[in-house]
Amino acid sequence: MQHDLVIRNARVVTSGGVSLCSIGITGGQIEALGTHLDGEEVIDARGLIAMPGGIDSHVHISQPSGPGIEMADDFASATRAAACGGNTTVMPFCLPEDGQSLRDAVTAYLAKAEGQCLTDVSLHLIVKSVDPVTLGQDLPALIAQGMTSFKVFMTYQGMRLTDAEILQVMDVAREQGALTMVHAENEDAIEFLRDKAERDGRTQPVHHARTRPVPVEREATHRATTLAEVADVPVMIVHVSNGAALDEIQRARARGVRVFAETCPQYITLTADDLDRAGFEGAKWVCSPPPRDTDEQAAIWAGLEQGAFDVFSSDHCPFRFADKAGKDAPGARTSFRNIPNGIPGIETRLPILFSEGVTKGRISLERFATLTATNNARIYGLESKGSIAIGKDADIVLWDPSLTRRISQDDLHHGSDYTPWEGFEVTGWPVRTILRGQTTMLNGAPVGNPDGRHIARTKPDATP
Repeated sequence: MQHDLVIRNARVVTSGGVSLCSIGITGGQIEALGTHLDGEEVIDARGLIAMPGGIDSHVHISQPSGPGIEMADDFASATRAAACGGNTTVMPFCLPEDGQSLRDAVTAYLAKAEGQCLTDVSLHLIVKSVDPVTLGQDLPALIAQGMTSFKVFMTYQGMRLTDAEILQVMDVAREQGALTMVHAENEDAIEFLRDKAERDGRTQPVHHARTRPVPVEREATHRATTLAEVADVPVMIVHVSNGAALDEIQRARARGVRVFAETCPQYITLTADDLDRAGFEGAKWVCSPPPRDTDEQAAIWAGLEQGAFDVFSSDHCPFRFADKAGKDAPGARTSFRNIPNGIPGIETRLPILFSEGVTKGRISLERFATLTATNNARIYGLESKGSIAIGKDADIVLWDPSLTRRISQDDLHHGSDYTPWEGFEVTGWPVRTILRGQTTMLNGAPVGNPDGRHIARTKPDATP
């Protein structure tokens, strides 16, 4: 049989382990795994590792961010950076503007993505209102259209929901078979600490981290898992930053609650000290939850190594630093409260985990694939994605495990003007990204046409 494309001589990471074999691709799908495969095009991947294409299941792209504030990435720049970082699918959040219905927000958001994407895209929803139209009409209709996960916030004015409101949203999730994602931080406690810090004149960027301490995340995580237990629904706790919050997740699991957990690169490599830099420089690292300390990094690593975490995402939320529409927003130099929240990371997520995890012997190749693609596809209902297996989309990334690079803003493709990991050395870097059989990145440069599609999803797999 003549395939459209054959990848030969790679170490292929599949659900069954790692093997040296060839991958036969026809019509954008994986058609064969074996030896002696012939193709119209042949890639000799000797010395490389073939991984399932990365699925970054937590990114923010072209999202409303407040009056006068603009995200640094649109769909073109974000998916270009994603492809260059070894990703083939990204999952951004659709946030309605004030007064806009959820369905209208989705229509407008998909229009922004159309014809712009170098990766496939699949939307999460953000629920910030529990009015009858949102819960009774829009949410069920959008779930039926394949947007089968949505996020609720326990923090941020204008976004947070009360416990009673979260239970209402979870009840819709139970009825419709969707997955609720929760940003778990206690807004009342944060507001108390922020007000106190400002009264005391503690307004520098580092106080963003100090007014969002571990207990506010731990308490909210306990409350989120308890609400899921009451509503009898699965829940994903996103961007877990510390061991105490992870302990709450483990205790809930021991009670039989179906809880998934996500963490991110900032919680294994950065610390709150990064925000404690001269002048305004620390604003580059302002995100929520904030980075913690080396002890909490160790706790997160233990969770990654021992299987407590299900997915590893970037929480890419990019702003420009030297920009009044970005980190240097009006009032940001006066108080940390006014600094836009979020950091860029869509292109560096996979190399950081590969280098710190696989290269340093903390996790296996199989565990890396599970955390960055396979579980992301399974949990969120991306049936054709996440694995190198016959019948799946030919979303494949070739890695050079010996390639050592220092991360530099000059080499990245996102819309931000900085990277939080400037100068961070990694060993192991993706050298070719293939989306449905077509190369989208080669040797660090984006190639090909923006043929990414919006992917409707099946109902999530809530199996722990």
